[in-house]
Amino acid sequence: MTIKLTLSALLFNLVLTIAVSGQESASRGFAGLGSNADGFKSVVPGREIQFPGDFGPHPGFRIEWWYVTANLTAEDGQTFGAQWTLFRQASKPKAATSVSPTWSSTGFWMGHAALTSVAHHYSAEKIARGGIGQAGAKPAPFEAWIDDWSFTEIQADSGEQSAFKIKARGENFSYGLDMIATGPMVLHGDAGYSVKSDQGQASYYFSNPFLEVQGSVTIDGRELKVTGDAWLDREWSSQPLASDQKGWDWFSLRFDSGEKLMLFGLRGTTGEPFKSATWITPDGQTKKLGGSSLQMQPLRFARVAGKEIPVEWSIKIPSKNVSLVVKALNDDSWMTTSISYWEGPVLATGSHPGRGYLEMTGY
Repeated sequence: MTIKLTLSALLFNLVLTIAVSGQESASRGFAGLGSNADGFKSVVPGREIQFPGDFGPHPGFRIEWWYVTANLTAEDGQTFGAQWTLFRQASKPKAATSVSPTWSSTGFWMGHAALTSVAHHYSAEKIARGGIGQAGAKPAPFEAWIDDWSFTEIQADSGEQSAFKIKARGENFSYGLDMIATGPMVLHGDAGYSVKSDQGQASYYFSNPFLEVQGSVTIDGRELKVTGDAWLDREWSSQPLASDQKGWDWFSLRFDSGEKLMLFGLRGTTGEPFKSATWITPDGQTKKLGGSSLQMQPLRFARVAGKEIPVEWSIKIPSKNVSLVVKALNDDSWMTTSISYWEGPVLATGSHPGRGYLEMTGY
C-alpha cells in the first residue's frame, strides 16, 4: 500500500508539474486553471443540469470538484468549520473518450480536508491515480472517495440527492458528519452556466446550501458532538479562468434570515475583479447578480504563511440592502497542501448576520 500511495503521489505531482507548473505565474492563472484546454469539452450555455447524473464524473472535461463546507457548534459551545473536497483532473484529452480501469487512466485525484477552530486549523491531503479504485466518484447512488475519505449518499428523494455523509481524518483531527437537505438544489449563473471572465471562461456550477448537519469531530484527541449547517458545491469545466486571472475570493454565506449568498471575485493582473453572485431566498429561488452591483473590499490583512491575506471584508449589495462585515473565525486558516490557499469559516455581521465560508487563492 505504501508503494502504491507513493507512486500515485509521484505520478500526480508529475502531472501537476507539467500542467500547473509556475502556479504563481499570471500567464496561467491559479494552479494552471487558465491554461490551454484544447481537446477537452467546452462549457457552453444552454446545457441542462441533470440529476443524479451530474453528481458523477465528467471525463470529457479537464477538471472538476466535489466540495462541502460546514459551520458547526459543539455541545460545549465551541465553534468549528469543516471542509471536504475531492478534485479530478485529466492529464490529456484522451479522458474525453475513455475512462480506463487501469493504471493507463488519464484521471488523477486529489482530496483536501480541514477542521478549523478559533485556536487551530488542521488540514490534510490525499493524492491518487484514477482507474485502480483508490479514488473515484459515481452518480447513483452517489459516492465520491479517496482512500478512506468518503462523501456518500444515504438517501435520495425525487431524483435529487437529499442526504449525505462525509468523513475524513488527518493529523490531530477527524470528523464524521450526516447532512440532510431541507431545500432544493440551486443553479448558479444562467441555469448552471457560470461565467468566470469577460473573455467568456465558464463552468457548470450548482449547489445545495440547505443542509442540516449532525455528527462528531475529533480534535487533538478529544471527540465532540456537533450540529450545524453545510453548503455543498459541484463544479466542472475545462478552462474556468482566463489566462490573466491569478486567483479568487469566494464566499458562501447563510444568513439568520434564511437567505443565502454565493459571491466570488476573480482577480486579474490589472483592473477590477470579475464579480458574480447568486442571491438565494429561504425557499430556494435565485437571482443572479454581477458587476457594479457587488462591492467587495478588504478591511484587514493578516500575515499568514508569509503572505498578506485579507481576513476581514466589507461586502455591500445595495439592491438587496446588504451591508456586511465578514471576519475569519481563525486568521491562520492556511491549507498546507500541494497547491496552497486560504480556506476557513467566517462570521457575518451588519444588515444580514450569519456565518459561512471563505476561500481565497492566488495570494
